Amino acid sequence: MTWKSATALVLVIVIAALGALAFWFQKHGFSAREEPAWYEKTLARHARRIATPAGSKELKNPHPLTDKGLVEAREHWMAHCSTCHALDGSGNTTIGRNLYPKAPNMRDAETQKLSDGELFYIISNGVRFTGMPAWGDEDSPQSIWELVGYIRRLPTLSAEEKQLLEKLQRGDSGEEKAGAPKPHSHADTSGAPPHKH
Repeated sequence: MTWKSATALVLVIVIAALGALAFWFQKHGFSAREEPAWYEKTLARHARRIATPAGSKELKNPHPLTDKGLVEAREHWMAHCSTCHALDGSGNTTIGRNLYPKAPNMRDAETQKLSDGELFYIISNGVRFTGMPAWGDEDSPQSIWELVGYIRRLPTLSAEEKQLLEKLQRGDSGEEKAGAPKPHSHADTSGAPPHKH
């Protein structure tokens, strides 16, 4: 068999496979209600690794959580993250359960083994073809680094911390609800001073 014949055969097989895939999708649809297959999860993990620049992976958190930073990071988490990732990081929310792929459980080893720099990059730049938005133009680098520190706390949240989050969400302790949290600073790309909202 010549290389031209072999190339033609491979091309026919690829076209047939794509045709079969298109027919399957037409017949069965492509629903976000389904659980992603193992190969989709594997591809998504590898795509995320490949898309994160090597230099970002090596970055260390320059803003360890202080008491004040913890309060702000908690408010930040409630304002931006808990809608999909839940108060406790489980991803068990109406939106988190129904995304495709589903919002990851931030407490799991798969997430926690990411470096600080990877988490910072993902929060700042988002992840294409998922529900993860890019917050880099909305939030200051310091607030994102503090959020990375807060994500590290999620697997070991105490019962008291979980109760505090629930109280804050309900507005029981004199603070705002999760939908309208106490203002926190955001980056402003115009060069003006940080604004509050």
